[in-house]
Amino acid sequence: MEVSERRVLVCGAGLMGHGIAQVMAAAGHRVLLYEPELARAEAGRARIGGNLERQVAKGKLEQQVADEVLARVTATSELEASAAQATLVVEAVFEDLDVKGELFGAVDASAAPDAVLASNTSSISISRLAAFTTPERRSRFVGMHFFSPVPVMPLIELIRGAETDDATEALVRQLAVELGKEVIVSRDRSGFIVNRILMPYLAEAMRAFEEGLGTAEDIDTGARLGLNHPMGPLALADFIGLDVCLHIMEVLHEGFGQPHMAPPPVLRQLVEAGHLGQKTGRGFYDYPPS
Repeated sequence: MEVSERRVLVCGAGLMGHGIAQVMAAAGHRVLLYEPELARAEAGRARIGGNLERQVAKGKLEQQVADEVLARVTATSELEASAAQATLVVEAVFEDLDVKGELFGAVDASAAPDAVLASNTSSISISRLAAFTTPERRSRFVGMHFFSPVPVMPLIELIRGAETDDATEALVRQLAVELGKEVIVSRDRSGFIVNRILMPYLAEAMRAFEEGLGTAEDIDTGARLGLNHPMGPLALADFIGLDVCLHIMEVLHEGFGQPHMAPPPVLRQLVEAGHLGQKTGRGFYDYPPS
């Protein structure tokens, strides 16, 4: 399938953002990878380069193709100028309503009237996020939730806000085809489909751990071998980031008010201590420096 080149601004160069930028560039699109500090944007681009070089080393990608993909990604710290160039803006910053809202307000003020704004939020209402933009923009505001690691995971959750129009949904569906992803559609409810299921499961594993029902290893082995899951729930929480899990659980608990969706005390304690999982070297497990 021939793909027409899009100009995509990805806001956030962290775990999700650099992965989104990579798959966009691999599909033939020009990508601006934004962080307020240029060094962080450049670090995200370097991670893309590292990912591509590993594929080359494994014989899964030709060096010329890897070079072409990386050449389509430009690191930037200029939000307004980048937004003005983009036909699609994908937000992948911290899972916090105010942080995302401030970003979308700034992007909306600079982006072309027909540009589409998409959020990679894993739990926050799309209509609440769209409210940070002008009324004229909200028909072109949508949820486009990727999964980590983005180049590997084949799913996108598409979430329409109250005013998202059919053309915007169609664009996300077409883009998903270009990226080789499958789309599921969720109503605009806290946590959407996947995290509505996942987070209570992780929380129950955490409660079992804090009650001393079993060690972290025993709980995770039980899930892997007894439930045939590829990764145990505590290891998975460490991989996602315990701070991210905490924020998603808070959104779910606020949205539904059900006790099983509340963050367990052990999760709050780890986050307050700065133990956020793999990215800090300690969570439910310890991780040696790479």
